[in-house]
Amino acid sequence: MRALWEGAISFGLIHIPVKLYTASQDRPMKFSMVREKDLCPVGYVRVCKDSGEEVPWDQVVKGYEYQKGDIVILHDEDFKMADSKKSEVIEINDFVDAKEIDPMYYEKPYYVGPEHKSDKVYNLLVEALKKSNKVGIGTFVMRNKEQLVGLKAEKDMLVLNILRFNDEIKKPSEDVKSHRTELSEKELMMAIQLIDSMSGHFKPEKYHDTYYEKLEELIDAKAHGKKLKNKKFPKPKSTAVPDLMATLKASLQATHKKKKKKAKA
Repeated sequence: MRALWEGAISFGLIHIPVKLYTASQDRPMKFSMVREKDLCPVGYVRVCKDSGEEVPWDQVVKGYEYQKGDIVILHDEDFKMADSKKSEVIEINDFVDAKEIDPMYYEKPYYVGPEHKSDKVYNLLVEALKKSNKVGIGTFVMRNKEQLVGLKAEKDMLVLNILRFNDEIKKPSEDVKSHRTELSEKELMMAIQLIDSMSGHFKPEKYHDTYYEKLEELIDAKAHGKKLKNKKFPKPKSTAVPDLMATLKASLQATHKKKKKKAKA
């Protein structure tokens, strides 16, 4: 794996040279823009908005308009000068219980590997985080952006999760929230029974992208001149309040039948 970032983890007076590696991947399917009548490829061209002329990529730089009509050009070294330490060090400022971090804050994971000769200090942090069940919270700069991070131990290695800053989490507006309604004890107990009957352990390998698989099937069929029938499904309707108990009971029965079939298989 190719490292995306090299630097160090710092907490207290401890300094651990590390490298970051991506821990997730995007879907490999890529689409091209083409003209329908002759499949001519359509590309995106960088042009000067004033003259309309095309601008080569090696002449494009980042500019910031600090006031109307006045732009300051920034190069890579300028971004590093803003805070050179944060570009090279993941500084851990706090340790918190893992369960205190709301999943809404998690954005993207990275593997953290030790640099040459830093294995012992690296392993010390791994074991300390495992024993304490803590997550290190800190910041660093990657790709010209300050990142809030959570550093945790997974098995025998460190995993760094990019976290969203608090002001990046939008508060729900009133139209998003539901209106409070009265629930009967029976309805609530039946809903809990249904949840219990469908409960188990999280097995990520159990889930896969069926839409992606169907899309591949569709592409293959079109490439070979075949036509697939479009299956139409009725639009789901909200469960009517008078039918709530009956629907909960039916759901519970269906779940039990499904479990019996799996047990026999």
